[in-house]
Amino acid sequence: MNVYKITDIIRNDLENLGLPTTLYHLALRAINRVTYFTVLNCMTIGVVDPHYLKGNNRYSYMFLTPDMLFKFAKNQDYDLPEEFLQQALKKGDECYAILDGDTLASYGWYSNKPTNISDAIRFHFDNRYIYMYKGYTHKNYRGQRLHAIGMTLALKEYLSRGLKGIVSYVESTNFSSLKSVYRMGYQDVGKIYILKIFGKYLFHRTKGCREYGVWLERL
Repeated sequence: MNVYKITDIIRNDLENLGLPTTLYHLALRAINRVTYFTVLNCMTIGVVDPHYLKGNNRYSYMFLTPDMLFKFAKNQDYDLPEEFLQQALKKGDECYAILDGDTLASYGWYSNKPTNISDAIRFHFDNRYIYMYKGYTHKNYRGQRLHAIGMTLALKEYLSRGLKGIVSYVESTNFSSLKSVYRMGYQDVGKIYILKIFGKYLFHRTKGCREYGVWLERL
């Protein structure tokens, strides 16, 4: 990355995030030039914000059936490879989506079982919660907060099934996603630190994560 690109990134971070967050971002970037290191903000939400229940009447809101999912999988823009679908559905995971006619505008996946977050790491959590992952919004529908609306509607459904709420994580440098989930009502429960050294992963979780049964497994 050239010096002009780096300068642009720093200037943008300073304008939008402030000095402390910019320094944190730069520190993580520097570490990752040497070895892989990241911090996951683990969070949960258990209360529905009525503001996000006011959807647009032009859209349909629903859990997608397997037939619908495999139909959408034929469109590569939706990022639903058939191998992923087969594994997720076999595990019992569900996809809550927002449709604009025949267009898949937004979706999120939900699981009540430990779920792989990479080829080498599996995310565990208290099964009194549902785990939200793989959120997606089509490029033509961004800026409408569809992801937050869909997640809130899914949360309402899972609370009605007797679950305590949604648990998830956001990487600590994904500032736009953090801003979005905090606005929606998510609260931090703890952090997980991930370091890869000599080809092996090391994990450290804070006390709050332990209280929610959140931990990472090396595969």
